[in-house]
Amino acid sequence: MSDVLERIKQQVTENPVILYMKGSPQFPMCGFSMRAAQALQACGVEFAYVNVLEDPEIREGIKQFGNWPTLPQLYVNGELVGGCDIILEMYQNGELEKLLATAKRA
Repeated sequence: MSDVLERIKQQVTENPVILYMKGSPQFPMCGFSMRAAQALQACGVEFAYVNVLEDPEIREGIKQFGNWPTLPQLYVNGELVGGCDIILEMYQNGELEKLLATAKRA
């Protein structure tokens, strides 16, 4: 499991904005992932994503990494923001766009 957690740590560190989701932003495989990706796209920010359905180790590991039991999960500047409900709430009140504006550009 430590190898998986190291891979996740590297992904989170290397990508200022990264969404762990089911499917891809173009082809989301669940409604929560779709709404989370749409909120990020609406903010006009580039973001990386990991399709957890393609990697069962990451799918389980990400839940341990951030101590967050559900997907999707958004990380900005290496910090867990939260899941779909939090992402949408932040989008609706304008906080998400402000947070994304602080994302470090590589």
